[in-house]
Amino acid sequence: MQKEKRKQSKDEENDPSSRKRRKADLKPESSRSRPEGAYDVFLSFRGEDTRKTFTDHLYTALVQAGIHTFRDDDELPRGEEISDHFLRAIQESKISIAVFSKGYASSRWCLNELVEILKCKKRKTGQIVLPIFYDIDPSDVRKQNGSFAEAFVKHEERFEEKLVKEWRKALEEAGNLSGWNLNDMANGHEAKFIKEIIKVVLNKLEPKYLYVPEHLVGMDQLARNIFDFLSAATDDVRIVGIHGMPGIGKTTIAQAVFNQLCYGFEGSCFLSSINERSKQVNGLVPLQKQLHHDILKQDVANFDCADRGKVLIKERLRRKRVLVVADDVAHLEQLNALMGDRSWFGPGSRVIITTRDSNLLREADQIYQIEELKPDESLQLFSRHAFKDSKPAQDYIELSKKAVGYCGGLPLALEVIGALLYRKNRGRCVSEIDNLSRIPNQDIQGKLLISYHALDGELQRAFLDIACFFIGIEREYVTKVLGARCRPNPEVVLETLSERSLIQVFGETVSMHDLLRDMGREVVCKASPKQPGKRTRIWNQEDAWNVLEQQKVRGTDVVKGLALDVRASEAKSLSAGSFAEMKCLNLLQINGVHLTGSLKLFSKELMWICWHECPLKYLPFDFTLDNLAVLDMQYSNLKELWKGKKVRNMLQSPKFLQYVIYIYILEKLNLKGCSSLVEVHQSIGNLTSLDFLNLEGCWRLKNLPESIGNVKSLETLNISGCSQLEKLPESMGDMESLIELLADGIENEQFLSSIGQLKHVRRLSLRGYSSTPPSSSLISAGVLNLKRWLPTSFIQWISVKRLELPHGGLSDRAAKCVDFSGLSALEVLDLIGNKFSSLPSGIGFLSKLKFLSVKACKYLVSIPDLPSSLDCLDASYCKSLERVRIPIEPKKELDINLYKSHSLEEIQGIEGLSNNIWSLEVDTSRHSPNKLQKSVVEAICNGRHRYCIHGIPGGNMPNWMSYSGEGCSLSFHIPPVFHGLVRWFVFRPLEMDVRYYFHTNIISIIRNKSNGIQLFKDKQIAGAGGWIRYISRSEMAMEDYCGDDELELYISSVPSLDAVYNGLQVKPVHVKECGVHVIAGKLDSFEESAVGRDTIMSSPSLYHLLPHPHCGSIIASTPKQWSDFLFPNMQELSFNIWIYGKNKYFF
Repeated sequence: MQKEKRKQSKDEENDPSSRKRRKADLKPESSRSRPEGAYDVFLSFRGEDTRKTFTDHLYTALVQAGIHTFRDDDELPRGEEISDHFLRAIQESKISIAVFSKGYASSRWCLNELVEILKCKKRKTGQIVLPIFYDIDPSDVRKQNGSFAEAFVKHEERFEEKLVKEWRKALEEAGNLSGWNLNDMANGHEAKFIKEIIKVVLNKLEPKYLYVPEHLVGMDQLARNIFDFLSAATDDVRIVGIHGMPGIGKTTIAQAVFNQLCYGFEGSCFLSSINERSKQVNGLVPLQKQLHHDILKQDVANFDCADRGKVLIKERLRRKRVLVVADDVAHLEQLNALMGDRSWFGPGSRVIITTRDSNLLREADQIYQIEELKPDESLQLFSRHAFKDSKPAQDYIELSKKAVGYCGGLPLALEVIGALLYRKNRGRCVSEIDNLSRIPNQDIQGKLLISYHALDGELQRAFLDIACFFIGIEREYVTKVLGARCRPNPEVVLETLSERSLIQVFGETVSMHDLLRDMGREVVCKASPKQPGKRTRIWNQEDAWNVLEQQKVRGTDVVKGLALDVRASEAKSLSAGSFAEMKCLNLLQINGVHLTGSLKLFSKELMWICWHECPLKYLPFDFTLDNLAVLDMQYSNLKELWKGKKVRNMLQSPKFLQYVIYIYILEKLNLKGCSSLVEVHQSIGNLTSLDFLNLEGCWRLKNLPESIGNVKSLETLNISGCSQLEKLPESMGDMESLIELLADGIENEQFLSSIGQLKHVRRLSLRGYSSTPPSSSLISAGVLNLKRWLPTSFIQWISVKRLELPHGGLSDRAAKCVDFSGLSALEVLDLIGNKFSSLPSGIGFLSKLKFLSVKACKYLVSIPDLPSSLDCLDASYCKSLERVRIPIEPKKELDINLYKSHSLEEIQGIEGLSNNIWSLEVDTSRHSPNKLQKSVVEAICNGRHRYCIHGIPGGNMPNWMSYSGEGCSLSFHIPPVFHGLVRWFVFRPLEMDVRYYFHTNIISIIRNKSNGIQLFKDKQIAGAGGWIRYISRSEMAMEDYCGDDELELYISSVPSLDAVYNGLQVKPVHVKECGVHVIAGKLDSFEESAVGRDTIMSSPSLYHLLPHPHCGSIIASTPKQWSDFLFPNMQELSFNIWIYGKNKYFF
């Protein structure tokens, strides 16, 4: 039941050698599509001033932070006007950073870049512009003083007055923007200065997208209604309330609507789990700070009072058009602290509130009550989790209906119980469902408890640890703690609990539903209902304080975990003797606690200590750490790690590692960004349990000690950015455990030569950055264009399974000196963006190679020989590529990506794909050669695969559609006799980046509107623009249909679960319009197809091939013979043909 209350109503980059002078005017691209090189950040700088110093360091830091950054990485002679490639890079970047130096204004190129950057800032895309003033005063930029004045004297003599005025205006505007002045920050310390820049850029690029389950069973219509109401173009502040019982789906619906709306506002914020979080230290203050930070993208001045937070929110957000979700509100004071009234937010703002208490929604414009799912919806949701299908198998139908009946239409219970039965045989399912029948219908917790009892002991302990201590904590952190507690792989533990729907991992955070959290805590409390000191875990602050205040309480020897946070309390002091009886204590959090007495009384079983704001200046030397795996002492007063061994600043100390040896079983050590670290002490060899060592960005580090070879457990070593590292110790050659080496940005010859001794490395990353190449007797003089040193033979790297060499400047002459055939174990080879015209030798002999990427290798002409082991070839955006030879293996699954390789003339071996399951992404537009067009269509008609035709110019709905409309849904009638439907929809991504298309699924659903029965469902990768597909009568199981029903088409987008590309989360797409054409009546004529065994049939405005034996049909929205598509005289429409197999690799 829904209750409503309304109160208010050019594709190619110019080759450097052929750059020509053009007019000075900068003309924006007419195309709306995002170029293949879309960037997060565009760097504008004067090369002569900062290329090899500050800008190089800034670029390296940006790339290492996962920020896709554009700079002209070659010192090439440039014309005075900006090329189309540079122009598009500026226009399609999210942020532009202008590095103003003394010589910036002397470059006409830089000034033209700046003019275009500021134009982009004023457009609807609202590009962010961040100026950096490097050894120059902002006033000199703004007023063109000093070296800028000298530059303009020359400009005025040479250029027209109008152009010079445009440059002056741009500099004045840029000089007034908020940015960074090196002389005013970090005392001119460049490393700290750059660190601050990276922090700000990351904040501004922070993704807003929230994970939403793929199947919103029974919720899609409600979500659509809320979206329609909130997306109306009005200036009033609209508030929507969603209420219902726990586990009913309130948060899920709010997340789905938030994803669809969030990119249309000046700022957005999703405040999750308000009721639970407000019980923590300082109550509502952290929530107020999140609201401020998420919308304004800046840290708020420190405050500890909710009343002060109210004033700041109202003052700073009242002119902002924002979207705010307040999730799980339980008390009016929580709402008052975050959104006192409508005037707190600017015109056009939207607010969503979810709560169990409808009395809190009196100010809402619309109120939605979520009811339990209907029986058919419940069965569908249950089946999704129990059988990974929309309905159960025939012999499980009755059992499933019985289980669904016990869940009472509650989505959470359906998901948890369904996941419990996943992969269980019928006998086990019967047993579990019998257990359900013994629990009263109203006892939801009791039903959920069945899933807990089905876990083994290790999983039960991990579930309880998370429920009591680690909700809302970063996944990596939880993994480290569980790694100490759960000897099996902690990643497997989290994955298993997630598969059972007992936890959720959203992005990098571990979460749990309130009902499940309460169920887990109730399990702990039942062991000792009245005496907290006799429970295995103590998380309640009052209980923990009382237990510790009563020293040597009997019975506390069963306590395994305790959490206490007194940072906001007046009483902070406790005696260490309080822990004397807790002999089994593994997990301890005592934030802000002042302990008196000897720490020797701590349990020797401690594996995790979290002691934020520890008042101690040092840890006593007799502090036993035999089993400690994680020591977290943020914001502490420590000046010495152990008494007598001074460490003034643990993270900045060059000698820090000399004292870490006392944490005997330390497993993970992260010293990323310790720019003062110049030496790793030889005692690191004593860390016999260390499996992860991160020294990234320690650029002063010159050597690693030979003793590192004694760390036999080390699996991952990250030394990226250690640019002064001379070589790897010889002892590392015997490290069998080391399987991953990340050494990006290190280019000295001696170091790279020493890599050859690593015989067991499986993943090797050598992402490089522009610098002067080393000289070597092993490399001929013709390799001087190589921006990264490579050995002439990889024979010693026989264990490497993944090799990444993207954007390395690997030219033909360099490639001829490299032989890959020695990499006998290689499975993944990344050669993106290199400069060779033919593949380096030896690739065809890699018998285990599964994935090869030569994406954006713009000079590559042919791909002649590939190993038969290959699963995926990505040769997209290879602008010169003419020929590809495909390896064929019987029953082999193969994915081929040749998108935007416009010069492609021939795909050799495509005819052999007809008996395989395969996926091909290739442009077959009217500009493509006839031979290529014909071979692709023949493969479609002969192959065992499904396919769909995608119109490239997908901006307009064809006028021959029977039904069409704006948005993601429409209703239509079908007559008693019909042959099929043509479905078309056009969408636009909310994040205009083609990289995201291949991680976004488009879902099409057709339902009978009268009875809600789903007739058809299709899922495909988004692609670009619009999709057209023929749906046969048989596909909708309507062969015997003879009625006159109204059907409904609904289109939605669901980012893939692995929806992350280059570190960026994927945003949803917005369906612009959709349409349906009903093919009914008598078809006019039959003709044999020129391309295969299928038959061409015509209707008044549509040609299509009849349903293919294996799936689908090909249709063409042009009144021409299908065979015309094979030849150049087809002028009206170009197509992309997308063909899907089981595996999909799109990069």
